Amino acid sequence: MKIINPATEEIIKEINEDDTASVLTKYKLLTEGQKKWQTVSLGERANRLKNFSESLQSTIEPLAAVLTAEVGKPLQQSRNEINGACARVQWLTAHAEKYLADETMVLEKGLVEKIKYEPLGVIANISAWNYPYLVGVNVFVPALLAGNAVMYKPSEYATLTGLEIERILKKAGIPDEVFQVAVGGKEVGEILLNTSFDGYFFTGSYKTGKYIYEKVASKMVPCQCELGGKDPLYVADDIADVKAVAAGTADGAFYNNGQSCCAVERIYVHQKIYDQYVEEFVKELKSWKQGSPTEAGVYFGPLTRQDQGRVLQHQVEEAVRGGAKILSGGKPIAGKGYYFEPTVLVNVNNQMAIMRDESFGPVIGIMKVKDDDEAIRLMQDTEYGLTASVYSSDQQRAENILQQINSGTGYWNCCDRVSAAVPWSGRKHSGFGSTLSHAGLRAFAKPKAYHLRG
Repeated sequence: MKIINPATEEIIKEINEDDTASVLTKYKLLTEGQKKWQTVSLGERANRLKNFSESLQSTIEPLAAVLTAEVGKPLQQSRNEINGACARVQWLTAHAEKYLADETMVLEKGLVEKIKYEPLGVIANISAWNYPYLVGVNVFVPALLAGNAVMYKPSEYATLTGLEIERILKKAGIPDEVFQVAVGGKEVGEILLNTSFDGYFFTGSYKTGKYIYEKVASKMVPCQCELGGKDPLYVADDIADVKAVAAGTADGAFYNNGQSCCAVERIYVHQKIYDQYVEEFVKELKSWKQGSPTEAGVYFGPLTRQDQGRVLQHQVEEAVRGGAKILSGGKPIAGKGYYFEPTVLVNVNNQMAIMRDESFGPVIGIMKVKDDDEAIRLMQDTEYGLTASVYSSDQQRAENILQQINSGTGYWNCCDRVSAAVPWSGRKHSGFGSTLSHAGLRAFAKPKAYHLRG
């Protein structure tokens, strides 16, 4: 497998992929190691994962350089991702005892009823390339805390980072027979689906998630899918500072080149402030620098995947044919690297692909609405349900709107944000199940009820 730098199109490295025999060898190792790992105390498991977090922090520069080289995100954003992953590990390890320890539910004379949280066993973690540290720790850290062994398949676009994660976990004290990496693309993923894991945890597109869910359904084991989104944002007419809101929401749409499942993907703005908002939004966007991701001050690097440029170009061209107007960008940038111009479209509608289908790139459609009711109707008009955002000076107004949107997360006066303290979950085509918070810790355990008389 060739690892390609998306900024230069040069081959960074060639690496051998796994095959059926090597995956099964690793799987057998994990099945034997998991039995020992679950007997290690929860406190000790947590300490080793704290060591992992500390090692990430202490080697952040070389790790960020590897991440930037293979996925193309600017170096500062790579540092931000690693720091964010460390913060999540810290929360998960600090709260593991509270949510995974035995719970006594009934304590009476002669009777104790309690819950034990037992590990699932050996789980497959099929991960994503856009935030390999963040979406990785969402799964393998709570899985390891709960006493599971993990077969981790990084995306083929983030393989070197996946191998760095493995190296640092082993250095932190996670045994070989508890964490293994499966290297390769969809063929290796298929091998994992045909292997008898005790749970499947996937982060990626709706299409692939649906395939995985259907493929493993007959195994009757847990399967969680964190999938994409077409996340809406509404800017109400009562906001105090249009310029600041335009700047913050532009960042919510374009951070990581728009390659975030929870990126703002469509914007609805009250007609009273629409013109000013659009003007400030475009002005903010044009102040950001595009270029080599290793260069200081660059906000936009290349797309990670070459094919995505064609998807974005198709969405933009289809919108323009339907009457949309380009205010900025609109096409790939000629030359080396998978660069695409940051793009803003107006005069859009919800029948256009750019307002319906996940873009996963630096493009956004902005639409004028006459009131809250129209905004709600348009925000609800989607097959996805990951996040939704409302900017307003009135919290109650915002919450009333968010309560009507079928999404896993609601934001008031913020967007594109994930916290380890609250569950991360999707609805409809954005997936099912939860990572993070207490729900994300217990997702990797099987509750067993004990009724003890004596």
